[in-house]
Amino acid sequence: MKDGPNITTIAALIGDHARAEVLTVLMSGMALTATELADAAGVTRQTISAHLSRLHDAGLLAMEAQGRHRYFRLASDEVAQLLESLMGVAFGAGAVRVRSSPREPALRRARVCYDHLAGELGVMVYDALARRGAFAIDGDGIGLTSQGRALVGALGIDAAAIKPGRRALCRTCLDWSERRHHLAGALATQMLARFEELGWGKRMDGSRVFAFTASGEAALRDWLAA
Repeated sequence: MKDGPNITTIAALIGDHARAEVLTVLMSGMALTATELADAAGVTRQTISAHLSRLHDAGLLAMEAQGRHRYFRLASDEVAQLLESLMGVAFGAGAVRVRSSPREPALRRARVCYDHLAGELGVMVYDALARRGAFAIDGDGIGLTSQGRALVGALGIDAAAIKPGRRALCRTCLDWSERRHHLAGALATQMLARFEELGWGKRMDGSRVFAFTASGEAALRDWLAA
């Protein structure tokens, strides 16, 4: 008996090298043009058009037109979660790139996972908050406790004002490089934005790397320890 949804179409789409590169670069959370994605995937403009059309039709990408340009981004948090999970499986299976990028150490240290912080520092944030009683297990996964609301309030975030919509306020995401959980969900999105607002770090152009300054990382650790 064949049960459940048919995953072969989605698996085949992601399994193509050029389309996998497109999806990976869009894990930065940015919206990019077809030209930028063609360069990232190493294919021609004509070829990328066909790839983007297939990904869009399958619901993996969203497209927005502005003037003469069309911008593409991941369609949803669920797509990003799927990709991060696949990266974790690939990493665990030893499917690493033959030539690592010079940015690889920085990528593992701290990076953007669609719209939240991942990498060593992302896991550190989740672990520290969990140790301090910020989360409680509920029927939907994890919830924010009163202690958690106070902790993020000290960062300048009003958790009660966050409107998650269809997304969870908090959820865990298995980090592909650390093989442990970091925090995802609407709250994690607000936290990453707050780190930038405070000047603790910034997203690096053309990369998923989130670069903390020395003083920014010190401030992050002080907040988690306060």
